[in-house]
Amino acid sequence: MGERLFFECGPFTTDSGFEFEQIRVAYQTWGELNPEGSNAIYIAHALTGDSHATGEAGPGHKTGGWWSSLVGPGAPIDTDTYFVVCANVLGGCQGTTGPSSLAPDSKAWGSRFPVITIADMVWVEYQLMQFLGIESYALMLGPSLGGMRVLEWMVRHPKAVRGGLVLGSTAAVSADEIGIHAVQLAAIELDPHFQGGDYYDSDVGPVAGMGLARRMAHLTYRSENELDTRFGRSAQGEESPINGGRFAVESYLDHHANKLARRFDANTYVALTRAMSLFDLGEGRGGVERSLGTITAPLTVVGIDSDRLFPLRLQQEIVDLTPGADQLHVLESVVGHDGFLVEEEQVARFVQHALSRVENPAPAVEKMVFHS
Repeated sequence: MGERLFFECGPFTTDSGFEFEQIRVAYQTWGELNPEGSNAIYIAHALTGDSHATGEAGPGHKTGGWWSSLVGPGAPIDTDTYFVVCANVLGGCQGTTGPSSLAPDSKAWGSRFPVITIADMVWVEYQLMQFLGIESYALMLGPSLGGMRVLEWMVRHPKAVRGGLVLGSTAAVSADEIGIHAVQLAAIELDPHFQGGDYYDSDVGPVAGMGLARRMAHLTYRSENELDTRFGRSAQGEESPINGGRFAVESYLDHHANKLARRFDANTYVALTRAMSLFDLGEGRGGVERSLGTITAPLTVVGIDSDRLFPLRLQQEIVDLTPGADQLHVLESVVGHDGFLVEEEQVARFVQHALSRVENPAPAVEKMVFHS
């Protein structure tokens, strides 16, 4: 288990009115589905994540699993007990149909790839659920972009999700974040190598624009306190900032820009970031209050106390308006938004709490322990 698998579905018309004849979905599973199809857990990845939630780097996976400490035999998400599913989202670049995928004319979609929404991603995930024979997910959880999809699932398919966990996310993206997204997209689209999105046959792609977008984003993923404590005003090694050298924090941002450029597609970054800006759970449903008011299944809402991308007030709003939410759970971290990747033991406790609130999630839930 854990190999990357593929599933095809369609036709499908997106919210923007574009019709796909067929969509290919890359997904991975761990554990075994019980005969009732009731012991499944779905992990919804964040913006630059993919289906490889756990496991080593290898063929098809340039990096190790992004939540490996939380998923596996005897882990908080115990694959000896649960059938765990994680799929790369529509618009992705790790096997699911996205801008870099081949269109019916055997050329990359590129600029022809449509605007997609969180609801479009959920439609695809729902098709996968049916294909796998899952009656309902005992728990669906996700951070950031993944949390948005959890909320969309719980409103759109309430009988398909018996419990949810939303971590560092929101029910409607704020003007502040739309602005943050806008400058990142501008950095990519203004790169002359972007070529309107049709750069796949070129020797050089929009690496500089992508790197700049990632630097901007990473500043919102970490906290001011962490960066100042970690780097201060130190120079990078023997470099001299007054003579054109870098500060240590600049080197840190350069590292993350280069790291992402090696594994992620710029058009996918644009498509998924735009989908986040468009996200408003209440649109077409009478507003956020009314849509959240329909969620009666147990929902565990976690905010990160140092998160400047999705501040705690946004998670508190979800709690206040959702009948199925118990309270605002706070992850304490100096790191900021990326705390959901760093504070493994705290996330493990929130996962166990969320499972404890679900009626008959699967046998032996109480035996789960955290392994570092």
